[in-house]
Amino acid sequence: MNKRLILSLILFTSSIFVYGQEISWSLQKCVSVALENNIDIKIKQLQVVKAQKTYTHPLLELFPSIGFTGNHSYNFGSTIDPNTNNRVSSDIQYDNLNLNANTNLLDFGNLATAKKNKIEIELAKADKEVVEYEYKLKLLSNYFDALFSQELVKIQKEQLKNSTFNRDRISKEVEIGNKPQSDLYDIQLSFSQDEKRLMEAEQLFFTQKLQLFQLMNFKVENLQEIVLEVYLASEEIQKESIFQNPKIEYADLAYKSSRKDIAILRSANLPSLVGFYGFSTFYSTPINQSNFGIPSFQTQLADNKNHQAGLQLNIPVFNGFKRNRQIIASKIESEKVKLVSEQEKIKIKQLVELETTRKNQYVQLTKNLQNTLKYAKESFKTTQSKFTSGKVDAVIYTSVKNQLLSSEYDFLKNNLMLQYASVKINLIQKNEF
Repeated sequence: MNKRLILSLILFTSSIFVYGQEISWSLQKCVSVALENNIDIKIKQLQVVKAQKTYTHPLLELFPSIGFTGNHSYNFGSTIDPNTNNRVSSDIQYDNLNLNANTNLLDFGNLATAKKNKIEIELAKADKEVVEYEYKLKLLSNYFDALFSQELVKIQKEQLKNSTFNRDRISKEVEIGNKPQSDLYDIQLSFSQDEKRLMEAEQLFFTQKLQLFQLMNFKVENLQEIVLEVYLASEEIQKESIFQNPKIEYADLAYKSSRKDIAILRSANLPSLVGFYGFSTFYSTPINQSNFGIPSFQTQLADNKNHQAGLQLNIPVFNGFKRNRQIIASKIESEKVKLVSEQEKIKIKQLVELETTRKNQYVQLTKNLQNTLKYAKESFKTTQSKFTSGKVDAVIYTSVKNQLLSSEYDFLKNNLMLQYASVKINLIQKNEF
């Protein structure tokens, strides 16, 4: 019996622990689940695979392309026999077999294209990283919005608990005649306002949690019970000269890719060398005539064999300046992409500078808000005692209570915004939390 009781307690405790894990969501867990379920990221991953399949190593271009052709044809009519100078029939059937092989021994266009396709793989990966980065920025914002609402609900619950206590106490004092009815109306108004604030905070928290999990593309059954963990950001910040932002990497790769476009166009003005080999044979026989004396099919195929092998050098001489105009246009496009790359670096640096400034401002406010909250708590404690003893009315008490609520709100918001700025700076600079 004791063993069964112990086992039941263990199972019960384990179930509580597991359930607690299910309803508690950290920022890292949200990001991990979201990245697995995001459709845009899955699409970008397919584009990476497509780019990898498109790339062909230059050595593989040396493999020959081999083709086999065969045809069977009929010829009807007449021609002049040069031996007798008489017209004879040329009605014959003809079979021809050809085997051809070609290989590009030297093609600067293939080399430039292979280099560009290799960059396209890295560009597709960088594009995927950009989508993930922007998605994580949005997810971070939604997470902290919901986290702030969650912590605000806790403050509102404490306020309502205090208002409930005072409402009940004033009600009893009014009943025994120690307080006027007006005090009860005032405290009931304060209680009703606190109740409304709590309801609005809970509704906002639920809506923001719903938006967060919709953004994650993840459905949960117990959304009402889910609790978000307070995230403490690392204070380690990268040096200003070091950035691992995917937008910068994508812009740099886009510029490299544009330079390869110029190389591909220039390759059309360079010579190319092709090796080729050909094998052919044929069989023919007259139609509606005697086949006497005509060699057999196998004999003709063997006797008519022909081999051809050689090298073909192609040297472009003149193309009407069309290619040169295309190269100039491609250079202009490349310079435009380079400016976009520089602009992206400036934007990232300015964004880090802006977020760092905001973070420093939050740090500067922390001490002041902490003192303000301390004094507001002391003032509320004193006012609560005065209100209990009847030295102040409900209106003054409510005003002081609202000041405490405002101080708690400002202190909470500043702390969470400080954490949000720290996390965002790390994400912008290092693409990680």
